[in-house]
Amino acid sequence: MTVTRLIEKRVEKVWGRRDLPEMFGGHYGGNEPLGEIWFEDPAGDAELLVKYLFTSEKLSIQVHPGDHAAKRSGHARGKDEAWIILRAEPGATIGIGLRQPVSREQLRNAALDGSIEQLVDWRPAAAGDILYSPARTIHALGPGLTLIEVQQNVDVTYRLYDYGRPRELHLDQGIEVSQRGPYESPIKAYLRPDGRKILSQGLAFILERWSGPRTESLHGAVDRPVWLVPASGTGSISGKSMVPGSVWLADGNASLSLAEGSELFVAYPGKNVLDDLIG
Repeated sequence: MTVTRLIEKRVEKVWGRRDLPEMFGGHYGGNEPLGEIWFEDPAGDAELLVKYLFTSEKLSIQVHPGDHAAKRSGHARGKDEAWIILRAEPGATIGIGLRQPVSREQLRNAALDGSIEQLVDWRPAAAGDILYSPARTIHALGPGLTLIEVQQNVDVTYRLYDYGRPRELHLDQGIEVSQRGPYESPIKAYLRPDGRKILSQGLAFILERWSGPRTESLHGAVDRPVWLVPASGTGSISGKSMVPGSVWLADGNASLSLAEGSELFVAYPGKNVLDDLIG
């Protein structure tokens, strides 16, 4: 049986914040604002990566390649990601997909002159929202958000527009892999008879939400290593206490318990059928 509490890595970003949730210390005193907290597997290159994000400004308008394009460029995999919004200030938005289909030339021109900001479909964000963003989806996070991000574990981002910040853009690579049209959510959430809520499936990874009280062996729930992200309340994994702000990686021999009123997000790799279809 293997149960690992993943290692916390703090990543400063120009768009980050200094005011953090109490579970992360409440205030960050580093040189730059804190944008992300990564939870890494010390054993090596895990298939998934979980992060917490804290935004005070808009992130770049960006896109990630799918598995096939990423591997052609020397990466281990592409990058699907999902966002679980924990807190959203009034007026907070997430940009996902475009308002209308555009050609490659139109997308390039919009990225160069900044009008891509008006092309992006900015949607209101609220605590409790869950979005799955498949690879090739043009997207951007707005300010005023605290969220959990679950993603395929690869550091490959193509920036299309960055609001004049002095950071590198990747127009050729980004336009090549972009889905240049409106976003259609692939999530078909449903509740299983055993109380597990399936939030996404048939994509790069499966994401579920479990609520307490609950006690079970992961062997009877999933057949592969799983990432456990406690969002509220208390619980344990094979006798080790799980609290919000921690992330765990466990195999199918572990046993899990959640207290009444607790909420846990569970993620594990799945088959990316969308990427297979597009080639």
